[in-house]
Amino acid sequence: MDPSTALLRTALNATAALSPRLAGRAAFALFRRPVRRSRVRSTEQEVHRRAVTAQLAVGGRTVTVYRWGSGGRPVLLVHGWRSRASRFAPLIPGLQALGLTPVAFDAPGHGDSGGRTTTILDYREVIGRLHDAYGPFEAVVAHSLGAVGSFLALRDGVKTARMVTVAGAAEYGFLVQAFCEQLGLGPWAAGELERRVAEVLVGDRDRADFDATHRPDDFGFPVLAVHDQDDRTVPLGQAHLLRAAHGERVQLLTTRGLGHRRILAEPAVLDNVLGFLAAE
Repeated sequence: MDPSTALLRTALNATAALSPRLAGRAAFALFRRPVRRSRVRSTEQEVHRRAVTAQLAVGGRTVTVYRWGSGGRPVLLVHGWRSRASRFAPLIPGLQALGLTPVAFDAPGHGDSGGRTTTILDYREVIGRLHDAYGPFEAVVAHSLGAVGSFLALRDGVKTARMVTVAGAAEYGFLVQAFCEQLGLGPWAAGELERRVAEVLVGDRDRADFDATHRPDDFGFPVLAVHDQDDRTVPLGQAHLLRAAHGERVQLLTTRGLGHRRILAEPAVLDNVLGFLAAE
């Protein structure tokens, strides 16, 4: 556990001893806030500089959008929590070689976008706006939390021919549970966090709609799910849940020793992703 997380855990537990409701509200505020921004790595800079950039206004915040190519045959790239679009730099040349146009964005509070907070609803809105501008998509490639946001947008009308999840979460509830476990929230504070998630994010719709495993027939496209057996952030079990729900539409590719983030740049993984996207 990093020092900042340990400090937050201590402060929240101390608050929960006095007021579980106050601790739950504070946890919900943290649940939406990435805390720190990832920078463009030196290995990503050349590809990052080649992108054509644009901005979208989402909830009073400026979202930075990136495009490599003319816009024809678009492939949407969706990053995860505390990440950014440039993490897909190793994949972009291969996509362009296939005649595809990679399109990506930095979610609010991430990368070069404005704001300090983001939610799954922000992901859904940005993806929907990019679908209006470029869609339908030839494919969606999503990492981690980005997979949950992508499935929600696809359930709500965004169209794609196929999808790739890399270390993707299949159930939104898992993300809430993992956050509670990371901060060591007691049952009262965790319950208050769940209540606020349901009230603010889910609203009047079916809570299960936020899970990619719910009503799998809503998604008729093939999926390649890439996941590492040693992923400690999003366990491999999430990929198995997706496979169990969607059946033969999901092709599962497992790796070992790459963890949650290095898997995005592994050459063998990139080759398999490109092969899946190039297949008829």
